[in-house]
This record gives sequence, C-alpha cells and structure tokens, in this order.
Amino acid sequence: MATANTMLLLSRLYSYSSDKFFMFLKTEYFSDSFNPEITFRLQEKSVDSIPDATITQESFKVVVETKMFDWFHDDQLLHHLNSFGDEKYKAMITLAPELMEEGKKAIFEEKLKEYNEKQHHPIIHINTTFEAMANAISDVLDDRDYELQDVLADYLNYCYTDGLIPVSDAWKYMRMQLAGTTLDFNVSANVYYDNAERGFRAHDTLGLYKNKSVRAIGKVVARITAVETEEGVTYNAEFGELTEERKETIAKAMADGDSHGYDLRTIEHRYFFVEKFYETEFKKITPRAPMGTRIFDLTQVLGTEDIPPIEELAERLKNETWT
Repeated sequence: MATANTMLLLSRLYSYSSDKFFMFLKTEYFSDSFNPEITFRLQEKSVDSIPDATITQESFKVVVETKMFDWFHDDQLLHHLNSFGDEKYKAMITLAPELMEEGKKAIFEEKLKEYNEKQHHPIIHINTTFEAMANAISDVLDDRDYELQDVLADYLNYCYTDGLIPVSDAWKYMRMQLAGTTLDFNVSANVYYDNAERGFRAHDTLGLYKNKSVRAIGKVVARITAVETEEGVTYNAEFGELTEERKETIAKAMADGDSHGYDLRTIEHRYFFVEKFYETEFKKITPRAPMGTRIFDLTQVLGTEDIPPIEELAERLKNETWT
C-alpha cells in the first residue's frame, strides 16, 4: 500500500506536468546533466546519413525498494541491481519511514561501488524517507499548482495516519486557509471548518487568509469531524477533546455555513479548533490570490529553529512577506 500510494503520487505529478516531474528527479536524484525530456531535431547527422528529423529521449530507470522499517538487506538490494539494463541514468531508491542505519548503508554502498566498476553507466543509491520525498515534490510545486497541492496533502495525511512519518514536525508548519466570507465567524468562534475529504499536512498553526494577507493565526488544539445523520450529529474527535462547548461551536458553524450556502450538515466537515485567533498581517506581495491551501515552514519564514509563542508569532509575521 505504501509503495502503491507513493507511485500514484509520482504518476499524478508526471500526468500534471512532465517538466515538474523531471525537475524533481533531476534536483533530488540525478545530476544537472540529466536531460530525459524528448528532443526534436532536424537534419541531425548520423554515422553515414542525415535523416530529415529525429526524436530522441535519454534512457533512465529508477528502482524502488520500500520497507516499513529499516529492514533493508544487502542480498536483496544486490539482486535488485539485475533489474537495470544499459540505461544511461540509473538510480536505486531505498524508501522507508526512517533513514538506513549508517553502518548498513556504508556496507551496501561499498558493494555497489565494486559492482559499478564493471558497469558502463553506474547505479546511484538514494536512501530517503516518505517525508523527504514528499518535501522534494513540494519544492517543485508553487501555490498555483492547487490540484497537485491537494494530492500531496492527501498523501501526507496518509503517511501520518499510517505512521510512515514517525516523528511529527507539525510544530514548524502553518497551514494557510482561504477564509474570505467566513473570517469574522472563524475568528470570533476560534474555529475553521473544511471538507473532511481533504487531506492535510500535520500542522500546529492555522492561518486565515483574506485580501492579500494572512489576517489571523491560532494554535490548533483540537480536530473534530461532524456530520448530521437521521439519529443526530455524529462526531469523531481525531485530536483533542470533544466537549459540550465544542459541540455547540460546531452547531453554530453549521448555521453559519447555511448563511453562506455551504452544506456543513449532510457533508462531513473537519473542524479545526484553536486556543485563540490572533490578528496579524502576513502579506502576499505578488499578484493573484492563492487558489487554495498553502503550507509555510515557519523556520524558513522567520530564519530560526525557535518558533515563538503564538501571540508573539502573530506580531513577528507582520514584518514578513510571501510570494
């Protein structure tokens, strides 16, 4: 399942943009000389003729071995080397929730070095994690790639749910949500709602966007899904406590959704509760409004590994901008 979902993510990236897919491969796994795009040439001279046109593509192959733990074994990996042919670019990816133990990795790579001495085109070994692969794909996307951003969010949600990202780094991420017409209610009720089918990357901070700026931020203290059934409202507390006060807030949110034409009753929604939303003004300085969710690594935004308390963070973001 882990392999299938990862390959589905990569295939969706390729279908969406082959340029971004090849950029991902080039920046993460191959060198700058890697150029797998199809090339069209006219009057290209061959050994003893000049055809009118040629269409070529450099050959490459990526072999992936996935484990749920660091259970990689030399014998299996060495046998996988036989999966390669005479491709120009060859990479073996060992993928797991955690990186391979350094001693084990060194032993395999020494054997791989001996194997490569007999090869015309060497095989490179890439040991990586599900999180690192997702981050690398995120790096080639921008905020206008909202379709793929949603696919990536679903993948990350799957990884968190199935323990493929074992150590949560949610503390450093802020998830920005569009909250134009509902902003006043969200801030007053200290809650944001979204369709429960949408995946999301684990995050401790929630930001609400309106009119070219993130206008309010809060620290997430609970996530609860809710939907009306014939027997009443069904709740699922994914994180945090399901209290009577939060049930009342969900009821108010459903009513607020009615006033904006949103069906929060028969369509299951996820409610993100924060301690308190604090006013801020984290400005977007480029044209065009974002098309959907945006994830910010606050350590990069602030240039520090120490994320301040939420009220101080709101003040500091007023001095920062984003594109």
